[in-house]
Formats: sequence, C-alpha cells, structure tokens
Amino acid sequence: MTQTLISLISIFVGIIGGNFAGIIFKKYSFGLIGNTIAGVFGSIFFIKSFGRLGFDPFSIMKTGSYNVTLLTINILVSFFGGAIGLIAIKYLKNKLNK
Repeated sequence: MTQTLISLISIFVGIIGGNFAGIIFKKYSFGLIGNTIAGVFGSIFFIKSFGRLGFDPFSIMKTGSYNVTLLTINILVSFFGGAIGLIAIKYLKNKLNK
C-alpha cells in the first residue's frame, strides 16, 4: 500500500461519512452531490489538521509496511471529518443566509 492509496482511501471514507451524516441528519443534507463534496473537504481538512499527530499516510508507511493501528485511526478521523464537515458547511450556509 502506498501513501497515495491511503490518501485516496481516506477521501473515500470521508465521502461515506458525509453521505452517512446526510442520511442520519436530514436537516443538514445537501443531496448526494453536496454531501459528497462536503465529505471530501471535511475529510481532507481533518486529516491535514490532525494528521500531524502521527497518523498521516507517510507515518503509516514509515516502516515499509502499513501500520494497522495508525491506518484505523486515519480512517476513523476521515469518517468523522466528512460528517463534521457536512454539519459545519450547513452551519456556515445558515449563518451567511441570515
């Protein structure tokens, strides 16, 4: 597994998180495409922000093989980043419309 593949998996999991949050919290949903875009940006923002703690793709692949614990943390942060990104974007949209 390479760093690029881990990054793509993280973004895909963020998309799933954004769409899952849109299904669970109907009032935050932007539809399929909007939830997907919010999931991508939320996932990337959270991985870039919190990845410096040691679970970015480069740290996962540091030893030459992937570290399962760090990969799991990366995937969880990516999922919740996509969901929180959707909620944050809806909050900003509501604030700007007032």
